[in-house]
Amino acid sequence: MLNIADTLHRWCREARPFALATVVDVTGSAPLPVGTSLAVDEDGNAVGSISGGCVEGAVYELCRQVLSDRGAPQRAWFGYSDDDAFAVGLTCGGELDVLVQHVDPALQLHLAAALADTVRGRPTAVAQVVAGPRELIGSSLSVLADGGSTYGTLVGGSTDKLVAQEVRALLRAGRTTRVTIGGNGDDCPEPLTLLVHVHASRPRMLIFGAVDFAAALSEAGHFLGYRVTVCDARPVFATPARFPHADEVVVDWPHRYLAQTTVDSRTAICVLTHDAKFDIPLLQLALDLPVSYVGAMGSRRTHDERLRLLHEADVSENQLAGLHSPIDLGAHTPQETALSITAEIIAHTNQGTGRPLSQATGPIHRPLLPLHADHDRLRQEAPDPGRRPTMRRSGRVSP
Repeated sequence: MLNIADTLHRWCREARPFALATVVDVTGSAPLPVGTSLAVDEDGNAVGSISGGCVEGAVYELCRQVLSDRGAPQRAWFGYSDDDAFAVGLTCGGELDVLVQHVDPALQLHLAAALADTVRGRPTAVAQVVAGPRELIGSSLSVLADGGSTYGTLVGGSTDKLVAQEVRALLRAGRTTRVTIGGNGDDCPEPLTLLVHVHASRPRMLIFGAVDFAAALSEAGHFLGYRVTVCDARPVFATPARFPHADEVVVDWPHRYLAQTTVDSRTAICVLTHDAKFDIPLLQLALDLPVSYVGAMGSRRTHDERLRLLHEADVSENQLAGLHSPIDLGAHTPQETALSITAEIIAHTNQGTGRPLSQATGPIHRPLLPLHADHDRLRQEAPDPGRRPTMRRSGRVSP
């Protein structure tokens, strides 16, 4: 739902009820990820998308029905089948599980607060019950940026505390996904499956080396939503005027800056200096940090020499396995190199191979975290691309 936070926040401020359709599970090559939402207000205005156009009409009508009934949430499943060649479905061959619920802003004040924080750019997470006891389906709990404060109630007691812990962990990781809790305690004797919507702060891209390639890479990183830092020990090169797309330009020795700055599991570190006096102490530290990506620029010969020096500096083979070097995929100009580097970062982040899809098999879109216990089974039962699409509605949510 946080993908349409601007409009939902306005509707909440106007106390305007709406129906919210959310992708709660994805299998195969579905076009949009878990957590993506479409919403419809009582005047029929729609915002968002859950399939890139394949099934929007059917979901819109289901939203209108839920708004009219003001009743229990409903589920719809979209996929492929030979049953009806003219049925609504996903032409891409994936499968979507969609939850549609009625939202009254007057009764869910914490959701309005979470949407407001999201619009302001603050880290925010909303845990939404998507499976479990009927009376809890669609209920939610929010964790906001003000010290991790929790708002809203699901079950109460220790269960809500456990949910809050899970949500805070996912907020730190910047990951929207499903989690299952409960089933073994007095407060929550039945298991709850939660979809945790996360709006995290921008991930960081740290570029070391104030060179022409860094200028192009900082522009590409900014375009992709990274908070970009360019760092170089040479003040004549490390100037904001040379890097207008960087969020900050730092004059410092690279390893010294990296040692005192903040990184996390989404941080990408790009070393473009290809100068051993900068690279070796920097990579010694970078390869020991829990970051998403570490890459270093240089020729094959530079790479081999770099590995030799890192071995001499007692960097382990396991650490060296995390080094992407040479950093790009064979580009020439700074602009091509920037696109090449970011393509490798995207492939690595999304657990891709970097090979063209025409030379690979299996699902195009891979989940970043396990979704639920049935995921492996559903993956094994991926639909035949030659089958016709269909939509199956399960009706009102049952326990």
